Amino acid sequence: MIKPLTQYAKASGCGCKIQPAVLQEILQGFTLDSASFPHLVLGNSGGDDCSVYDLGDGKYLLQTVDFFTPLVNDAKVFGMAAAANALSDVWAMGGKPIMANAVMGWPIDTLPVSLAREVMQGALEVCNAAGVPLAGGHTIDSPEPMFGLSVTGLVESTNLKTNAGAKAGDVLLLTKPLGLGMLSAAHKRGLTSLEQDEILYKWIVQTNHVGSILGGISGVHAMTDVTGFGLAGHLLELCKSSGLGSVVESIKLPRIAEAETFASQFILPDNAMRNWNAYEGEIDMRDAGAFAWLVDPQSSGGLLLSVGAASLGEVEAALRAAQCFHQTIGEMVEINSLTPGKILTVI
Repeated sequence: MIKPLTQYAKASGCGCKIQPAVLQEILQGFTLDSASFPHLVLGNSGGDDCSVYDLGDGKYLLQTVDFFTPLVNDAKVFGMAAAANALSDVWAMGGKPIMANAVMGWPIDTLPVSLAREVMQGALEVCNAAGVPLAGGHTIDSPEPMFGLSVTGLVESTNLKTNAGAKAGDVLLLTKPLGLGMLSAAHKRGLTSLEQDEILYKWIVQTNHVGSILGGISGVHAMTDVTGFGLAGHLLELCKSSGLGSVVESIKLPRIAEAETFASQFILPDNAMRNWNAYEGEIDMRDAGAFAWLVDPQSSGGLLLSVGAASLGEVEAALRAAQCFHQTIGEMVEINSLTPGKILTVI
């Protein structure tokens, strides 16, 4: 008898990421920066979404790989979400994905090949809709199913967005509501209704293609996507890379209404508490009601933007034109304006 797809993996979606403290231990001493290779613009030193290579003609080559275990039981939706999540890394750098290769691990003796084909079909549909050829890939027989993409992209050198360019006074925007991790955790535990499943599916398959448009707006000073480390983790990365702090207003955090029940009951992915344990010393949490939403690992989450106040209208107009959800959540500030030792204040 075949169990629901999510039951074949220990963790779901971006919640399967190795916790931040352990990841730092693994990568210690392996940092690669642009000084090591003349054409390498960005390596792994800053925690950006892609590595960046200078082609020498005014364009940069972007490269990323992203994959995870099933976050929903619908195999096709899983493939769509994994593809949208991987492509997002290129859009988060202001670029345009031009080619993708599939990365799949599948328990051949446990799950039918037909389900693997549904995963591939979902990914193919998302790639085709984005105009990205799914050109090849690699598969292995593994005890846990996993799927994602290696993606290659291009960006004009002047349009590159990183997590290091934020400026004090910038407005912070988020392009998807929070709660995807809680919904997927509840889904895995059989606690969601059809309505809750539908809203989860809606958001995780939605792409962040607007990022390539935002790359052309100079007032977008920094950009990243919100995935397995939660909003707090990815915002802290942006703060550290930019040498700034941030203030987030709890009341402004966009929350998926269908996830409210799970937040109140602390039905969270396991990775949520690991995220908090890694970051709590850097956060001045003045509103405990924001806790679940800040640490919730998002799978195929939205873009986090740091935008100059003078460009906010232009950015919001671009987001509206792309029919993209967006919400202002706070601002970037000088660190010395915050409680000593803290980088992020939640009010």
